[in-house]
Amino acid sequence: MRGSFELMNRAGVEGLVQDLFAEYPGNTVSEDDAISPDLAGLVLFDAPLMGVASAKDSLFQDYKKAEIIGPWYMGPEEWLPGAKSVVSIFFPFTERVRRAERARAFETSPEWQHGRVEGQNFISAFTGELCRRLREGGVRCCAPSIDARFRLFAAGKGLEAYPEAKETTFGSNWSERHAAYACGLGTFSLSRGVITRRGMAGRFSSVILDGELEADKRPYTGLDDYCIHCGLCARRCPVGAISPERGKDHVPCSERLAWSREKYAPRYGCGKCQTAVPCEFRNPAEN
Repeated sequence: MRGSFELMNRAGVEGLVQDLFAEYPGNTVSEDDAISPDLAGLVLFDAPLMGVASAKDSLFQDYKKAEIIGPWYMGPEEWLPGAKSVVSIFFPFTERVRRAERARAFETSPEWQHGRVEGQNFISAFTGELCRRLREGGVRCCAPSIDARFRLFAAGKGLEAYPEAKETTFGSNWSERHAAYACGLGTFSLSRGVITRRGMAGRFSSVILDGELEADKRPYTGLDDYCIHCGLCARRCPVGAISPERGKDHVPCSERLAWSREKYAPRYGCGKCQTAVPCEFRNPAEN
């Protein structure tokens, strides 16, 4: 295990993330979990990307504005008193997972279903183990997505105390996408995902630390600098939830996911707007 001195700098934390990813089980679908025998051994994620932001970054306070997330959003200091840094981690789906979903116009591929369910299970366990090792190294930390205080809100339910919330409000009290933006990993797409230098087909996690890590300088200034506004994600969406004029409507997107939970139970998912698009596995705004 890396010593506490190493863990108090950016390189040390990134080294721990990469070491843990290389050794931690669960990134490969087991025979017992595989939807079909040919999916046993499916590798879900490639090596992750990491970004860092100061917990004092004004963006985290801005996220409380009704026009961004809302006052129900909890900033780093609310999750971890004395917070100094936020670490965001992006796990890009492998080519096999992306290719399978890319090839389907309406149905969700079994590979993507595994990525959504077993993949998220892996990320949650990975994040918990990362926090455990950080604490062993003397670093106080909190991972909001696996914290008991984390809340998801759909169609305004659970937000009755906030007049800003509407029936069309979908969100949570911590946003992995907004953390990724603050940490310099990428900008938003028309479909409201985050486009990194490895694209947007993948999953995010984040950890808040009481250690002062060197923050990444964001290589962008706009919310959607990496999106080329090609509209392909809108054409790929099977329920018309994305529009170049209106952006994303979360209601039909949520209904699509609810449909998939019934059809593919115990798995679900939809990756149409993340695949067969220019931002699937790269930043299309780069030359």
